[in-house]
Amino acid sequence: MSKAYIVNTGIICALGEDTKECLHHLQNQKHGLGRAQFLHTSWADERPVGEVKLSNQQLADNLRVHNDWPRTALLSGLAVKEAWMPFARTKTDFPVGFLSANTVGGMDRTEAFFASYLKDNNSGELSDFIHHECGATTNLVAQFAGFKGFTTTISTACSSSANSIMMAAQMIENGMLHVAVAGGTDALCRFTLNGFNTLGILDNELCRPFDAERKGLNLGEGAAYLVLMSEQALEAYQAEAIAVLSGWGNTNDAHHQTASSPEGAGNQLAIRAALTKAGLLPEAISYINLHGTGTQNNDSSEGIAIEAVFGTSIPPASSTKAYTGHTLGAAGAVEAVFSTLAIRDGIIYPNLRFKNQMPELNFRPNTRLEEAASVQHVLSNSFGFGGACTALIFSKC
Repeated sequence: MSKAYIVNTGIICALGEDTKECLHHLQNQKHGLGRAQFLHTSWADERPVGEVKLSNQQLADNLRVHNDWPRTALLSGLAVKEAWMPFARTKTDFPVGFLSANTVGGMDRTEAFFASYLKDNNSGELSDFIHHECGATTNLVAQFAGFKGFTTTISTACSSSANSIMMAAQMIENGMLHVAVAGGTDALCRFTLNGFNTLGILDNELCRPFDAERKGLNLGEGAAYLVLMSEQALEAYQAEAIAVLSGWGNTNDAHHQTASSPEGAGNQLAIRAALTKAGLLPEAISYINLHGTGTQNNDSSEGIAIEAVFGTSIPPASSTKAYTGHTLGAAGAVEAVFSTLAIRDGIIYPNLRFKNQMPELNFRPNTRLEEAASVQHVLSNSFGFGGACTALIFSKC
């Protein structure tokens, strides 16, 4: 069985348009949250979001495609382009698998179509909503990138792209793939914003993950992908591994449609499964990238699970959603990129805006940027709606 080595990353989110820019802003503790500029919503002045600072036309121009793609696909295409570009011209016998996640699909274009349709039911073009479903986003990008191997779309709420990365590693481990581009994408749209607002879990101010006074999350958008290879593919592409995906766990506590169990049952099971797969004891983990949305339920449930698994020896932990907002189907991949960079560059990120410790927890998130740290193993949590919980462990090669 082959290990799944990570050889490159691609990302676009509220922090920046590529890996280098996002890392720069993480190191300078600069977040990307603010007023929506391109999402047309009546909540623009009241609900901060993590919006990519480019219009659809600018995204299309950068990608050199027609501006008839959903925003989800445009973001995906740019992140895939960054991740795969160094290897695109190398000829090998390995078909490239593409495992991409999202939850929004082409909803932004469908919303634009529906507004005009309400005024005149003879208006609108098929191209406005033909890419509505989630798989269409994956297909557009697969065709653009020339991927001819196994292609699939995963949509499991907030754990979506963590699951696409896990599945890619499982396929490499079992010899079903040697090369995979795996991750996810999601764009802001009115349906999502209004839905989360109805649940009462959006903060009117900048989110404060794991703070006792937290009031909710800020939605974000973006796309991120990892290029994973087997040992054989590493040699064929003459690629250098940044890290290895050593462990993963996927569980479901089936507690509630939109909430985790109070005791973090699914969270605990996912983390323990990932540790077992990696062959590690809890004390081996150097840093935890928390799911940390900033909602009352999520942070309490995840924190209780962390304490149950790690006891009193909890490694530095922080939520990077305070920088990017919650990017939903892209979140697991965005944070997988940050976890990979933490290993590569020896960085532990601070938890922005933390002030007050949660009374039900004994630990506090890390609030200091640590550089030149010895980061051997990173646990990255993605705990979504419906009790869908995924934990990934990235390890130094």
